[in-house]
Amino acid sequence: MLEADTLIEARWVIPVAPKGVILENTTVVVTQGRITALLPVEEARRLYAAHDVVSLPESAVLPGFVNLHSHAAMNLVRGLGADLPLMDWLTKKIWPAEGKLMSPEFVRDGSWLAGLEMAAGGVTTTSDHYFFPRSAAEGLRRAGLRCAVSGIVIGFPSAWADSDAAYLEKSEALIRDLAGDEFVHATIAPHAPYTVSDASLKRCAEISDKWGVPIHMHVNETAGEVADSLRDHGERPLERLRRCGLLNERLIAVHSVHADAGDIALMAAAKATACHCPCSNLKLASGFAPVAKFLEAGVNLGIGTDGAASNDKLDMLGETRLAAMLAKAVAQDPTAAPVHDMLEAATLGGARALHWDDEIGSIEPGKAADLFAINLATPESLPVQDPAAQILYSAGRECITHTWVAGRQIMSKAVGAQFPELNAAREAVAVAHSWQNRI
Repeated sequence: MLEADTLIEARWVIPVAPKGVILENTTVVVTQGRITALLPVEEARRLYAAHDVVSLPESAVLPGFVNLHSHAAMNLVRGLGADLPLMDWLTKKIWPAEGKLMSPEFVRDGSWLAGLEMAAGGVTTTSDHYFFPRSAAEGLRRAGLRCAVSGIVIGFPSAWADSDAAYLEKSEALIRDLAGDEFVHATIAPHAPYTVSDASLKRCAEISDKWGVPIHMHVNETAGEVADSLRDHGERPLERLRRCGLLNERLIAVHSVHADAGDIALMAAAKATACHCPCSNLKLASGFAPVAKFLEAGVNLGIGTDGAASNDKLDMLGETRLAAMLAKAVAQDPTAAPVHDMLEAATLGGARALHWDDEIGSIEPGKAADLFAINLATPESLPVQDPAAQILYSAGRECITHTWVAGRQIMSKAVGAQFPELNAAREAVAVAHSWQNRI
């Protein structure tokens, strides 16, 4: 018999690529962290001997969620500034709190706490946008996640850097040092058009071009941002990014709430990505992203949670459900944002945006075994008429029972939520309390 490390036997496998396919009674064969084969259960049992057999007769297995936009460390400021508009929330609550707390330890601990939450919800990769990116990577990797961390650039001093030049120098050093890392990638991450100068934007474009890394940036988040750009620069934010060399297939335009028809056409032509974060946009009353128009135009779509301070959950399944429903309402079309398009956005769409889709985002032989399993034998999901639709519209993240990254199980809810470190849940409470008391 052939040797494998793990056989994951599932009632359904939704590989995402090819889109729309649902495999029944299928085994995902995992060897040395990679997907070796997808086979009918009985055939896999005849062909393979494995050290570990995971039998999931009432569950579906999907590629792990790719959370395309997070501020993981902000789990430690969850709950601050409820019911405030964006700029008041930032200037009166979040930035003062960060000014008190910001340190490598804050970012490491908060990112680990966020990583546990994400792993419990089927997230296997997150693209983080925050200060002290090496500490963010340390915390996220401790939780077992794959991650892309950001070389952040913002137009005011912070505990991480004191000038534009320092931000850019540290960001390029981060990108250089992480080149070739299997589990941690880097992005260049100018914060937003309204916090970064033209000169720094152009330098970010040069760094992205040199290293081939994605550009992770808040764009078109609020109507005020667009109005201010027209007033101060005589052009819309996306037009300014194009002028500065940032509008291309590496741009991840986070939020994109106020993208108009011209912006959508520009993004489609450039093969840029729109990252939709509906919960955060709703909580901060930023508006409704034109998701159906993005999909119709062929813009790559990803889903992000944003940070726990503005969401307040890192729940990718819930985020994707809300994105689908909002898209239908905004388009006034129940056929908009169909199920398989939205599952693709939450997985392979995010992987494409990070230029990581040769490794993650779908269940295909040769790719990394980044997976989650979701139990559909629960009252909220039964009877199962259409597993893909019921995952998106019926099941919740509490139904997600297993998460694997590179074939390693990083979360199981067989007996409560379990993580690689046995005392992780208890320590998470202590860590959260220790930082809460410093605000």
